[in-house]
Amino acid sequence: MSRLAALLDEYGESHRNPTNKAVHWICVPVIVWTVVALLWALPFPGDLSVGPVPVNWAVVVLVLAQIYYFSLSVSLGLGLLAYNLAMLWIAAWVDTHAPWPLWQVALVLFVLAWIGQFIGHRIEGKKPSFFKDLQFLLIGPAWLMSFVYRRVGLNF
Repeated sequence: MSRLAALLDEYGESHRNPTNKAVHWICVPVIVWTVVALLWALPFPGDLSVGPVPVNWAVVVLVLAQIYYFSLSVSLGLGLLAYNLAMLWIAAWVDTHAPWPLWQVALVLFVLAWIGQFIGHRIEGKKPSFFKDLQFLLIGPAWLMSFVYRRVGLNF
């Protein structure tokens, strides 16, 4: 069994209840976006960009996350790259268009999404996987992407 398969299986052990799964389909993407948005809002030393892409804490952290994802699976890493680029785009859009500061929008959604996650795990009757190992905070999005891949017939 590959390392990725083992991680996805272990993550899946505490995500079998249909209600908890549904909560995760909503809350995991919201949490990912809020973390990206909060990192986007943090001051970054210098005013750097690589072409049209600004260099800030969100970009730096997502590059590191992508290295991790590609180390698990190039195929799944490509899907997560598209997903993470979308998260960056949404953060940039909200930063320029929301009537409130980005960090405030992100913080409120972050708290609400984590409340949802803990409700889902209460229904499941099992603790969140990241209580055992923090890398499961990165596996949650990969677990959801693996379902998308299976649904459209892609291997990962």
